Amino acid sequence: MSRNKATTLEEDFANARRQYGLSVPERFRLNLDEALAQGREQEMFLPKGVEHGLTIADVRARALQNNLSLKVVQFDQQIAQSVLGAERAKFDNIIYASLQRRRENRPLTSGDIVQIKSEDPLLDGQLAKLDKAEQQIDYLDGEAGVAIPLRTGGVVRVSTPFERKLTEGVLGSDQYRRATRFSISQPLLRNAGVKVNEASIRIADLDRQAVDAKTRLQSIRVLSLIDKAYWELYAAWAELDVRRQQYELAARNLDMVRRKVEEGLVAGIEASRAEIGVSDRIEALILAKTRLQLTQRQLLFLLNDPQYAIDSNALIRPQSEPVLMHYEFDKNRLISSAMQGRLELLELELRLAADLDKVEYLQNQTLPLFTLDYSYGALSSGESSLSRAYDSPFDNRFSDWSVGLRFELPMTNEARRNQLQQAVQQRMQRLATKELQILTVKREIHDAVDRAEQHWQRIIAARQQVMLAGVNYDGELKQFNEGLRNMTEVLEMLSRLGESQIKEIRAMVDYQAALIDIAYTTGTLLGYGQVELGS
Repeated sequence: MSRNKATTLEEDFANARRQYGLSVPERFRLNLDEALAQGREQEMFLPKGVEHGLTIADVRARALQNNLSLKVVQFDQQIAQSVLGAERAKFDNIIYASLQRRRENRPLTSGDIVQIKSEDPLLDGQLAKLDKAEQQIDYLDGEAGVAIPLRTGGVVRVSTPFERKLTEGVLGSDQYRRATRFSISQPLLRNAGVKVNEASIRIADLDRQAVDAKTRLQSIRVLSLIDKAYWELYAAWAELDVRRQQYELAARNLDMVRRKVEEGLVAGIEASRAEIGVSDRIEALILAKTRLQLTQRQLLFLLNDPQYAIDSNALIRPQSEPVLMHYEFDKNRLISSAMQGRLELLELELRLAADLDKVEYLQNQTLPLFTLDYSYGALSSGESSLSRAYDSPFDNRFSDWSVGLRFELPMTNEARRNQLQQAVQQRMQRLATKELQILTVKREIHDAVDRAEQHWQRIIAARQQVMLAGVNYDGELKQFNEGLRNMTEVLEMLSRLGESQIKEIRAMVDYQAALIDIAYTTGTLLGYGQVELGS
């Protein structure tokens, strides 16, 4: 007895739609045989593209080289290094020079009345009035020197100022003067001492180290993400293979049932049941294909490799196999390793050290400004030319010197006191954060170890389920051939076989993720991933 199965299926579907009130788009056409033909050619259920086999080491190397998040944080390193360089350069010597010319056209002005004291009795005691005559004076002032900032907070200056004064008139003159001057200004309280003046350099250096730790931490996070994405892709390929195997077995059962129906060995309803089983597995295949495409895209996004662009037709197929080895972890040793290797804790320690330097600096800033100033100059002068003023620069015939003290203190000093209080509170906050971080690390290690043990037990249980489901499926299929089971029961056991296989795949991938988490929580992921970052 021969029937057109496609026509029968459409008629049965139309009857069911009328009976149960089902709605369907007018242009919908269900042709299971076409889907089976495409499935046998493996065109419908495979992603299109060129496959590239990559190991997990290849993926790590490409991610560390091209990942955009790493490129972003690398700028932080360069910025921190520039800040440190700027702080170190604050003790650079400064060469300075100045030149000024000015002219005064003075009118005749009435001066003061003065009493003359003289050895000449005719002049002694006489009154005189000194009027300022009309005259024109040209000034040319200049100075060149070097300022040397000291790490003690002071500044030493060595300079040579000079001056030309040209007076035009009846009693005109052309005078040149110059000096060799040495001065030093040294704070005695606020801003005094090498430790205070180098505090900004130490803070910048600690910040640079903290940024470097943060960059390495970001590298570890990228490695963690890329490893997990790799194993997710491995799981997606494995699931697609399982779904394809399920589909092939269901399609094989459908062909077998159709032959038995045509031979009159089983009822026609068994063919419909087999067709439903194939349809279910086509849907599962479509979902598995989409999941594979999504995990592919996630891995390509993390790689950011021009060779494997997101919009390219590249398909990455993992070549590395999961590590299926049971580990017994010593949690106390893992915690000890984490206390030394976790970069978050190292970054906090560096920030705390910088906070201590900042607090000590601000404590110094609450002191009064008390400065000692000293200056000495060797003077000389000449007529007609500046060179004559430099003929005898160190003859010590003329000199001047000065020494003085300056004191400065705000009335309340509240601004600096509050700045100090803010720095102290910030350090206390960071200390509390450190304690919280240590507690969090301990919890993460315990959780990661427990999850790893859980996933290992899941692997063992799933493998047992796969073996039992395979044996039961073979048994159900044999009993169907003997007329003791229907196709629904066979397909149910086939579904259990597929789900058991996917559970095993999922457990293996979760175990790999748990090992990654343990390496991450202990700060040893770089060693786990066989990655070495340059200094």
